[in-house]
Amino acid sequence: MDSSEAAPLVDLRGIVKRFPGVVANDHISLSVLPGEVHALLGENGAGKTTLMNVLYGLYQPEEGEIFYRGRAVRLASPRDAIRLGIGMVHQHFMLVPPLTVAENVVLGTPACGRVILDVARARRSIADLGDRYGLTVNPDASVWQLSVGEQQRVEIIKALFRGAEVLILDEPTSVLTPQEVEGLAQVLRRMAEEGKAVIFISHKLREVMAVSHRVTVLRGGRVVSTLATSETSEAKLAALMVGRELVTGARRQPHPVGAKALNVQGLQALGDQGLLALKGVSLWVNEGEIVGLAGVSGNGQRELAEVVCGLRKAMAGHVWIGGDEVSRASPAERIREGLAYVPEERKRIGSIADFSIAENVILETHQSTFSRWGLLDQRAIDAHVSEILRDYDVRTPGSHNLARTLSGGNLQKLILGRELSRHPRMLVAAQPTRGLDVGATEYVHERLLAAREQGTGVLLISEDLDEVMSLADRILVIYEGKIVGEMASAEADVATLGLLMGGARA
Repeated sequence: MDSSEAAPLVDLRGIVKRFPGVVANDHISLSVLPGEVHALLGENGAGKTTLMNVLYGLYQPEEGEIFYRGRAVRLASPRDAIRLGIGMVHQHFMLVPPLTVAENVVLGTPACGRVILDVARARRSIADLGDRYGLTVNPDASVWQLSVGEQQRVEIIKALFRGAEVLILDEPTSVLTPQEVEGLAQVLRRMAEEGKAVIFISHKLREVMAVSHRVTVLRGGRVVSTLATSETSEAKLAALMVGRELVTGARRQPHPVGAKALNVQGLQALGDQGLLALKGVSLWVNEGEIVGLAGVSGNGQRELAEVVCGLRKAMAGHVWIGGDEVSRASPAERIREGLAYVPEERKRIGSIADFSIAENVILETHQSTFSRWGLLDQRAIDAHVSEILRDYDVRTPGSHNLARTLSGGNLQKLILGRELSRHPRMLVAAQPTRGLDVGATEYVHERLLAAREQGTGVLLISEDLDEVMSLADRILVIYEGKIVGEMASAEADVATLGLLMGGARA
C-alpha cells in the first residue's frame, strides 16, 4: 500500500460522544486510507466500539465530522452507512435467533423488498464464501442452535455477502484455526489490493502485526498514537494500550500434580440440533494441572463443559470429581463436590444482568454459606463481596450496582473471583479471555496460574492457541466431538495443533 499520496476513504475529525457521566470518545480523529488494513487497539472501555458505532450510524456524535471519500456525511442510521459502502461485524451479534443462517444473511438486503425472499441465492453465496474463507456453517441451521463461534462466522459471512468499501471487523478471528486466520488475512489483503479499507479491531497483537498496515491505539477515549505497523512492536503496542509495561509470554513453572481432580470416560451427548456432539470423549485433569482443550468452535467444547457441570444430560459415559462419581448429580451437588465453572457466555449464563453485583457473587452459595435460619447474613455477604472486588480488581462504584453496568473485563473478573473464592478442587474455564483486552487477559492468566499453584485442576477450553500453549501443562485437541490429539505443551507447535483442529491427522 502506498499511502503517501492517497486521500482518506474515511476521515473522522474531532469526534465526541458522551454518555451519562462518561466521555466515551474525546475529540478523536482517525483517517482510514483506501487499500489499507487499519488496526484499532485499546482496552475495554477505551472507546473503540463506540467510535465504530458512530461510523456505522448507530450513535450520533455530539461534536465532530465524518467525511467519506472527501465529502462530509451525516449517518443517521446503519442504513445510511450501508448505502455508502460501510459494513460492520459487531462483537455482540446482530442476528435474529429464530431465523436460519441463510435468512439472516439475506435479511435487510434489497432482496427483502421482493415478494419472495431469494434464500436459495443466499445459500449458494454462503457455500461460496465458506469455501473461500474456511468459514463453514450450515445455511439451514437456526441461529439459536449455533455456538458463539459459529454465530460469529455468520456475522462475518453476512458482511462479506453484502460487500463494502469499508469493512469494520470486531474480533473476527477468535474462533478460527491458525490456517483459517491466515486464509482470512489473505482475503483482507486482497480487499486492500482492490482499494477497499478494513478497520480491524483485535486484542491479538500478533495478528495486528501480521495483517495491518497502520495501528491506532486508544486509551481513555482518546487517541494515544497512530503508528505504521512496520515501525512498532507487540510490546510497544501493549504498553500504549494500558499505559504501562506488561509481562508477556509463558509464566508457567514446573509444578507437582496431585490426584485426579476430574475424570471423564466415554462421554456421549447430543447438541442443540439433536445430533451427536460428543462421541466417546475421555480425559482427565490432575490437581495442580492446567489441561488445555483446543479446537475450532462448534466441535463439542460447549457440550463437554455443560455435561461436566451438569447442565446437559449425557447419553453415555461417566464423570468423576475427585474420587466421587457425579454423572447423575445436579449442578448444585457438583459444586458441593468442589467443581467451579466459568462459562463462555458471561452475560447469558455466567451472570444475571438485572441482579446486583453482590447478588451475582452469592448465586451459588447464598443458602449454604450466607444464610442463617433462612435469612441472608448481609454483613457476611458485604464483607465477602468487598474482598472479591478488591482482590480481583473489579472496578465498579459499588456492589449494589447491577451486573449489566460492568464492562466485559470487569464482569469476567467478578465471575472468576466468585468461582475461585470457593477454593475449588476443579475449575472448568471456557473461553475465559474472549473479548478481553491485554490488561484484563494478563490478569485472568495470572489468576488461573495461581489457582494451579494452589492445587486446583483447571480444564482450559480455548480457541486461542497462544493462550493454551502458554498456560497449559498438557494440550488436547477436539474435532467433531472426539479427542484427536494429546501432547505436552513443550512438544506442541501452532502448525501441528492447527492441522489437528482442522481434522487432519498430523
